[in-house]
Amino acid sequence: MTVRRSAKAIIPLLVAGALAILASPAVVSAARAQDAPHAALTEDVTAAFARMGKTLAAKQFSFRSHQIRAYAGPNGELLHIVTDTKTVVSRPDRIAVEITGDNGATKLLYDGKTLVLFSVDKKRYLKIPLTGDIPKMVDVAEKRMGAELPLSDLLSADPEHSVLSDVTSGGQVGTAIIDGVPCRHFFFNQSDDLELEIWLEDNDRSLPRRFYVTYRNLAGRPSFIAELSDWEFPNEIPDSAFVFQPPAGAEQVDASAGGSAAPAPAK
Repeated sequence: MTVRRSAKAIIPLLVAGALAILASPAVVSAARAQDAPHAALTEDVTAAFARMGKTLAAKQFSFRSHQIRAYAGPNGELLHIVTDTKTVVSRPDRIAVEITGDNGATKLLYDGKTLVLFSVDKKRYLKIPLTGDIPKMVDVAEKRMGAELPLSDLLSADPEHSVLSDVTSGGQVGTAIIDGVPCRHFFFNQSDDLELEIWLEDNDRSLPRRFYVTYRNLAGRPSFIAELSDWEFPNEIPDSAFVFQPPAGAEQVDASAGGSAAPAPAK
């Protein structure tokens, strides 16, 4: 999975706690899969991630995530922010995310026709007409809303290659038990300045259960940690689950005017 640092204020949306951190300089973000082969990885490693990719290619699934993000404070101190999310996916073009954390509660809804960000605490929402699949939604959210979408590689059309893009070396380094499930622990060097650890279930599903990213070249070596759980693969999720119904008193923000439905950054 490709991760990069952003110098601008961000609105993390998916899996890492959308709309929770608006001023963190060190972020985990989505990236497009690359076509280059992973010559440095063994066949056993690539087979495990191929199983993960096959599992996540399911038409519908949901999961929960608990994340801790480190970022530099105003005096260079290393600070942390915590968020929890529930993500529901219906391929190719529907997604719903509920986020709670240090900055309050936020919802993201996309029904294949409209993308909505709703600050539950502020009762403000931003609404953009949009058609296309989930990767297109991710792209629009980044460009039009200033959002970085952590771990959205898991939602791409090819999760295996998205997660392993830019990996230069690495492999399995151990095993672990996470929530009672045996897992394989992998370590990868990614690009020139990132270390990526991933724990996959040691079974035919190879579901990701934990991510740990370390930024080697940033002061304090900040990190991003995500614990993934409660994976479910329902037979059918109703389309109504992805449609936004504004609650009484909710205020719509004009996206063209640069408004934001996001809560204020953590102090």
